[in-house]
Amino acid sequence: MYFRSCFDSKLAQFSYIVGCQRTGEAIVIDPARDISQYHEIAKAEGLRITAATETHIHADFVSGARQLAQHDVQLYLSDEGGNDWTYQYEMPQKIVLLKDGDTFYVGNIRFDVLHTPGHTPEHISFVVTDEGGGSSVPMGIFTGDFVFVGDVGRPDLLEKAAGVQGTAESGAHSMYQSLSRFRELPDYLQVWPGHGAGSACGKSLGAVPMTTVGYEKINNWALKIDNEDQFVQELLSGQPEPPTYFAVMKRVNKRGPELVDETEQIPKLTHGGQDHVIIDTRSAKAYQAGFKKGTLNLPYNKSFANWSGWLLPYDQDLVLIAYEDQIEDILKTLHSIGVDRIAGYLDAEKVSFTEQYPEIDAMTLQEHLNKNDVYLIDVRNQSEWDAGHIEGAHHIMLGTLEDQLEQVPKDKKIVMQCQSGARSSIATSLMKRAGFEQVYNLNGGYQGWKKADKPVVQS
Repeated sequence: MYFRSCFDSKLAQFSYIVGCQRTGEAIVIDPARDISQYHEIAKAEGLRITAATETHIHADFVSGARQLAQHDVQLYLSDEGGNDWTYQYEMPQKIVLLKDGDTFYVGNIRFDVLHTPGHTPEHISFVVTDEGGGSSVPMGIFTGDFVFVGDVGRPDLLEKAAGVQGTAESGAHSMYQSLSRFRELPDYLQVWPGHGAGSACGKSLGAVPMTTVGYEKINNWALKIDNEDQFVQELLSGQPEPPTYFAVMKRVNKRGPELVDETEQIPKLTHGGQDHVIIDTRSAKAYQAGFKKGTLNLPYNKSFANWSGWLLPYDQDLVLIAYEDQIEDILKTLHSIGVDRIAGYLDAEKVSFTEQYPEIDAMTLQEHLNKNDVYLIDVRNQSEWDAGHIEGAHHIMLGTLEDQLEQVPKDKKIVMQCQSGARSSIATSLMKRAGFEQVYNLNGGYQGWKKADKPVVQS
C-alpha cells in the first residue's frame, strides 16, 4: 500500500493519497482545490487517481473533489446527517453516497465507513485495511475533523459561522457519542487527522502530523472526560472566533465549487481601477515604510489565507500588489478559500509607494493613555483579551474591525495593538484605507508593552 500525506501550512490542512500498488489505483482523501499536486505524486509513483472522498462538507477551504471528478475520478461522499447536509453536486453518475457501515475498495485496499457526527452532522471517518498487503486487520483511520492530535473537532461552527441556530450544543452531544465509538477501536490503529496546529477547527490541535487511537485515549483531553454534560461544557468553551468566510465555504462545498482553470494566469497591470479592491501582499515592515494610498496590507505568509478569508470581499474584483515570483502561489492560496475574482496584479518592484504610517512605542503610548488623548484598539482574539489587556483599551477583534468603524472617534489619535504587532499592522492599513488619518501601530504589541518600562500614572 502506498501512503502519502500532503500538508497545506497556510490552512493547517492535511490531505492524503492512498494507493494500491498491485492494481495501480489511488484515492485522495479530503482533497484541496489545487489537485495538480495529487496528479504529480501519482505519476511519480506509477499510480492513477481513480477515486476521491472527503470526511465532511468542509468550512475552511474549497474542496478539490469536484475538480477531481472532471478527470474521470469516482467520488465517495457522505449521505449521513439528514436532508440538510446532503451534497448537491450535478454529477450523480460520478458519486457513490456512503452510510455508516458501508465498505468500498480502491484496488485491494478496504475502506470501512464510520458515521462520526459532532463537528458536523454528516461527518464520516474511514477505517483502512491493506488487504492487498495480506492484512486482515485495519492499519489506521482517517478522522478528518473528528479526532485531531490532542483535540477534537469543534461543534459550534455551524451556529457561529453559518448561523444554524441550536447546532453547537447538539453537535457537542453528538461528538461525545462519536468518541464512545472511537474508544472501541484497537489501540494500535494509526490516526490520520484532517488538520494540525494552526487550524480554527479546534482549540488546541497538536503539531505532530499523526497519532494512534491508544495514545489519544491516554492523552487527548476530550477522551479523558467520562461525564457528558462536563464534556459538552468544556468542548464549547474557549473556542476561537471562526473566520467569516467559513459560512461561504460550507455553502460552496455543499453545492459544488466552481471549476478552476488549472493553467490560469492573471494579467499584469499598470494600475488598479476605482472599482478594484487593492491588496498589498508585501511584508508589514515594507508596507509601513511605504505604501499606496487606499490599499489593504495582507502580507503573504502563513496567516495570509486566514486573514484573506476574514477581510476580503467575495463579490468584488481584486488587484494584487505582489512580487512576480509569488503570484502563482498567492493565486493558489486565494483559490483555496474561494477568492476567485482576481482582475490582475501590479509588480511590487515597479509600484510607486508614497504613503507611510507611524509607529508608537510602549512608553509613549502610556504617556498618551495617562493624558487620555488616544483611542487604543486591541485587535486580538477574545481569549487573548481575557488573559490580559492594557487598561483603557477597546477590544475590536481584527476580523470584525471593518464592521465597527462607526464607534471609533475621528478626533483622537488612534493606536492599533495586537500581541506582537503583526495583526495590528494589518489593522492599521485597514484604518488608513477607511480614511482615518491619525493612526499608529504599537511597536511590539502587548508583549512589548508588558516588557517596557512605562511612566507611572500621576495621582
